[in-house]
Amino acid sequence: MPLTNNDTFKKLRVAHKLRDDDIIKIFALVDFKVTKSELSAIFRKEDHPKYVECGDQFLRNFLNGLIIHLRGPMPPKKDNKPKDKKPTA
Repeated sequence: MPLTNNDTFKKLRVAHKLRDDDIIKIFALVDFKVTKSELSAIFRKEDHPKYVECGDQFLRNFLNGLIIHLRGPMPPKKDNKPKDKKPTA
């Protein structure tokens, strides 16, 4: 049976020893607002009445935030194009 987004999210949470506050801060790094109750619903068991599936966008934003959290923000790209030289007379 393949892993669901919820399973992947739970495994990442455990592997990185993240608490709810840490996860909320990670989402904030990518300007994605999440509440503790939303996280609680995602981390519940599938048979729980208030269980919520973790969507692709939710997991994608978490992964992008986790990258920034672990590595830091991406440095600005350098412009590799040669500048146009003005013809000399």
